[in-house]
Formats: sequence, C-alpha cells, structure tokens
Amino acid sequence: MRLLHTADWHLGKTLKGVTLLEDQKYIIDQIFDIIAEKNIDAVIIAGDIYDRGIPPIDAVELFNETLNRFAEKNLPVLIIAGNHDSPTRLNFGSDFFARHNIFITSKISDDPKPIVLSDDFGEVYFSLIPFFEPVEIRAKFLNEDDKRLDYNEANKIYVDLSRKNIPEGKRSIAVAHVFLTGGIESNSERKFVGGSANVNANIFDGYNYTALGHLHFPHKISAENIRYGGSPLKYSFDEANQKKSVTIADINESGAVTVETIALKPRRDVRVLQGTIDELLRENPTEDYISAILTERVINPIDKLAYVFPNLLSVEFALNATETAEDDEIKARADGSMTDYFADFFETQTGEKLNDEYRAAMDKVFDELERKDREE
Repeated sequence: MRLLHTADWHLGKTLKGVTLLEDQKYIIDQIFDIIAEKNIDAVIIAGDIYDRGIPPIDAVELFNETLNRFAEKNLPVLIIAGNHDSPTRLNFGSDFFARHNIFITSKISDDPKPIVLSDDFGEVYFSLIPFFEPVEIRAKFLNEDDKRLDYNEANKIYVDLSRKNIPEGKRSIAVAHVFLTGGIESNSERKFVGGSANVNANIFDGYNYTALGHLHFPHKISAENIRYGGSPLKYSFDEANQKKSVTIADINESGAVTVETIALKPRRDVRVLQGTIDELLRENPTEDYISAILTERVINPIDKLAYVFPNLLSVEFALNATETAEDDEIKARADGSMTDYFADFFETQTGEKLNDEYRAAMDKVFDELERKDREE
C-alpha cells in the first residue's frame, strides 16, 4: 500500500497579516498532481487542517472543495484534528464523508476502533488519534480521585486502547498530532508550557508506520517509520530555510516501510535577505514573501525596497556595535536641539556630518520658526 502523508495545512493562515489562501490553493493542486503521478492508494492528513478553531469562510470553502476532489477520485483519506482545529466543526458531516472513503476523527472515543483498508496482501489497520488534552482522557477513562496526567501518560493510555482493536500480526498505521520528544520546532506552531506536552516515541512502537502532525519541519523521530510530514508551506520566517515536502510511505506484505519525500514548490517562497540597502536593491525583483534585515540605518526602507520586493512583509535592523552605540547616544540626547536632530537625519541620508556653516544656518532657521510659533 502506498500512502501520501501530509499535515498542518493551516487553511486560513496569514503571514504578517497577508492571506496565504491562494498559495494554499496552489500547493493543494500540486499535492493532487503528486497523488496522480505516484499512484497513491490513500492520503493521510495528520491534523491542523485549519489555522484556528473558527476558520474564515474562504478557508472552509477551500477544504470543502478539496474533500469533493478526493471523493470524486474515490481515494481513501484519513484525517485527524490538530490543536488548531475545532473538533466539533471538523467533525461536521463526518458520517456522510465516511460513505465516500473520507474518514475524519476529531474527538477521542470510548472505544477507538481502527479504519481498515485493504491492498493485495490483506488488511491494513489505521488508528486515528486526534489531538486532545490530558484532562479529557482523565475524565473519560479514569476516576476523579486519580492523579492528573501529563501528555505522555494520556497519549499512552489512548494508544494502548487503540491497539487493543488491532488483531495480532496485522499491519498497522498510527496517525497522531503530538509533540514527540526530540522534535524540531518552528515559531508558527502553538507552544505548550515547558516540556509538559512531550510524548515519547516508544508509545507507537507497535505500529509499522506513525504519521505525525504538529511540527512544521518534515523529519523522522528515532526511526524512519516515525515521521512528521511537515507543513506544505512555510508559515513563518524562521522556516525560510526549511524544504517543504510530502512523504510517500510504501508498506509491503510483511509490514516493512520505505519512505520517500517529494519536494513541494510554492507559488511564492518565504525568504530572509540581509545586507545594506544597496545590496538588497541589486537583488532580482521577486514576488516572494520577504523579510529584510538591513545592516545600516535607513530612513523609509520599505518605500525603497518595495520596488524590488512588492511582497516585503518585514524590515529589521542588524547594526554593528558602533552604530548601536551611536543610536544609544541619540536616544540619550533628550535635551538636544532641533539642529542636533536634523544633523542626525542629514548624516543618515548622506553619510556625511553636517559642517559648522550649515549648522549655523539651520540654527537660524529653527530659531526663526520657534519665534513665529511663539508670536502665534
């Protein structure tokens, strides 16, 4: 059986206030191209379908269109809720979709039964394990007097329950949305306090393959068959150097899994560029989403850079020690004259200091302005 594993679509996501919906449509089309090219037997989407619990209407419409495309292909799709999803909203219509081979699990169950698919070698059992809080497991399966659970203990209880419904010796796949110990984080993921959310990878040892969501960088954890699919797009500038992909997992007759990653090419890349204003202005014009880090002080850098980077979303300054000290000196000059401030502006714009003759002339100008202001 050949599986395509993806996760963390975050439909409705914005980057620095700019909607990414067209970029998401573009990358979903690309995923469908890969499905056709690679003869995929089933698709896994391991949580965080939406970016927030109440997604914008156009994000819901995009997901609805995507589900219809899957249904037209009669392609089995296995979907779980992530920590960004609303379990109730994601669960809407799940019974109807199940009749079209689209299986959505957004809430924990008293008796978590697997989804069973078949290939030429027999049955493959899928445990769909949505994101949940430990208190939900405690309320459903334990007594009120039992101790509080952490994420690892709660997930182990639910994984063990799920495995009880899988016959001995059968091939099996786990789909989960968790933070495994040793995972590589990004800024666009919702953080948990300290290490309280850490889950040990060994709770999934009974499965032939574990398809994970939550972390946006695609990578394995402890073994090739325990993997984060990663997000299909870069959702923060600290992901700029990440290579986004989908994972193809082939499970053979004996349950052995081979893994291949297929690179995704975005409509617009997310990039961080650093240098002087002149160096950045010499870059090739691009529609990519850009964060510029300037190594010198510049007045109105966004206006200057917008001609080259129409999707410039962020400008920061990385000044050397001397320039930082000069900035501190300027800030500390609380009683400075208007001429002092003009001299700072002049030097920033021209790279030269205001000479004594011009200083004297500017003193007269500002004195005259102050006199007229007092007379009014």
